[in-house]
Amino acid sequence: MAKNAVKVRELKRKKLVEKYASKRKELKEKGDWEGLDKLPRNSSAVRLHNRCNLSGRPKGYMRKFGISRLEFRKMASEGKIPGITKASW
Repeated sequence: MAKNAVKVRELKRKKLVEKYASKRKELKEKGDWEGLDKLPRNSSAVRLHNRCNLSGRPKGYMRKFGISRLEFRKMASEGKIPGITKASW
């Protein structure tokens, strides 16, 4: 389980990226690199990292579900994810 501060930091970055997305795009099209430098560093989408919505785990993230593989396995075995069944052949 990730520390709460790490989860909050990632949410803050996500909000900054959304806030400055149009401005960053506009400045890139103009080629105004000095203007881009003046924007906050965390407003760049490159600085985002996918994290599990439940535990905050940074590795083993499944994009389709937005959770880590561990949480996915636990929820799937409990039947909380519709359409997912344990494979057997």
